[in-house]
Amino acid sequence: MTITDYLINIVLIAFVILQIRGSRLDMRTALRPVICVAAAAVYYLRGIPTAGNDLFLYVVLGGIGLVLGIACAATTRVWRADDGFGYAKAGVIAAALWVIGIGSRLGFEEFWSHGGTKDIVNFSIAHDITSQNAWVAGLVLMALAEVLSRLIVLRIRGARTQQTGPALHTAQRATVAA
Repeated sequence: MTITDYLINIVLIAFVILQIRGSRLDMRTALRPVICVAAAAVYYLRGIPTAGNDLFLYVVLGGIGLVLGIACAATTRVWRADDGFGYAKAGVIAAALWVIGIGSRLGFEEFWSHGGTKDIVNFSIAHDITSQNAWVAGLVLMALAEVLSRLIVLRIRGARTQQTGPALHTAQRATVAA
């Protein structure tokens, strides 16, 4: 792994700190992780092979990213503040899921770089995965699926909170007054 590889992973892990701190659900907080993953994709991708079981690899890794992203968003607290905007704050479980996603990719890269190449090549041959590029594409897809699914679920939850927030507060005040 290169210094750039470590820096990319450090930036992705830093998003956990931002999530735990909490932030407004606005365009800036939406685009930041997407831009980071897109930049990583541009840096890492050298092609997207589709022979053998490469597509199946993409489905599996993308599915893992999807599940992690949805679970992360589902375990994130979302609320509507007095300013009318939705806010999100990750708890321990959401942060752990984010770190598991990043850590699994980082662990794979470390394993590949420090003696695991033969095992990965043997696995790839046994399962008809055509090249290193297929693994890279699958891992990038996993990251992209995790980031986008988390983003979409949080935005949906935030929008619902914004839409139901005032009506909910009015209904609660009416109930208390009665």
